[in-house]
Amino acid sequence: MAAASRFYDGITAQVHEVGVRATTGELIIFRPADSGIVARWPIDELVVLGDGNHEAAPPVMRRDGEARLVIEDIELRQRLAALVPELAALDHRPAPLVPRLATLGVTLMALVGLFWLTVDYGTEYAAPWLPYSLQAKLGETVFEELVADKDQCHGAQGLEAINRLANELAQAAGYEHEVTVHIVEGGPVNAFTLPGGILVFYSDLIDQAKDRSQVAGVLAHEIGHVVHHHPIKGIARQYGIDLLMKLVSGGYSDLLNTLSSGGNILLALRNGRAFEREADATGVGMLEKLGLRADGIAGFFEQMMEKEPKDAAAAAGIWSSHPPTQERIDATKRPTTGKPAFSDADWKALRDVCK
Repeated sequence: MAAASRFYDGITAQVHEVGVRATTGELIIFRPADSGIVARWPIDELVVLGDGNHEAAPPVMRRDGEARLVIEDIELRQRLAALVPELAALDHRPAPLVPRLATLGVTLMALVGLFWLTVDYGTEYAAPWLPYSLQAKLGETVFEELVADKDQCHGAQGLEAINRLANELAQAAGYEHEVTVHIVEGGPVNAFTLPGGILVFYSDLIDQAKDRSQVAGVLAHEIGHVVHHHPIKGIARQYGIDLLMKLVSGGYSDLLNTLSSGGNILLALRNGRAFEREADATGVGMLEKLGLRADGIAGFFEQMMEKEPKDAAAAAGIWSSHPPTQERIDATKRPTTGKPAFSDADWKALRDVCK
């Protein structure tokens, strides 16, 4: 058994064209020109470096040696592998391309899925453990950026009334920190929550509410986001592990610039359907626990449906970040019983908070 192969002596960079023969006891490497012996390697000392799945022609060497033998001939490698068990790796042929690509694709998908689970679920559980002082700092910075070009309302009695109710609701849910509600003049008819228990209401929402229970219902819903740490969870999901590491290490200053620029923070603070459902249920539960009217959440959604009969959330289906409005009405429907959340004087002060 002889064929041309390449031999590297491990001393010089010179490549030797050689022939190879195998006997029962040794592998003989020789010069084809004159059959001069280049090396004799005992069979039980042979080692194959790698296999055919990773290299076109896996090198063969003598254990603890420096010389290398590369056998280019596929048939010779197969015959040697069949004859010499120590050279069996020479016959490991690459798997077909399509299955290899399929395996690679599945592996990549699994890695992406694992990373997503880490960010999506890992950050959800880790985010609430971030120090409150860091969450509050992040919320304050974002708030200042978002309302920098807007007018805030400063009616003392109205602000006191809505902040008092907000903190009563938060305490009823076991939230240990103070909640602060800011009211921004104008629209849209909306409210949102920032990290650190900071709530932002637009005055158009208060002006267009049919009654005080609707404002209390929206407030309770937003407190639901607070007590479940939805804002910091949303940011953590959007920006992933990098955010958590920077916040934990105190290196959040550069990150704040990124978060508070453009629409980045608004995208990160957009709650998913699970968060919205959780905030709805928690809001209703807090109002009922305090003996207050709890029909305001459903009432607010019904008013939205009157103004916009075509439910955008339902039309968007799985792509919507909010549950269908009718679903939310059905889930939060409550009787018109219970104490009013605001006294007559407080409700008038809240309606006049921007005057």
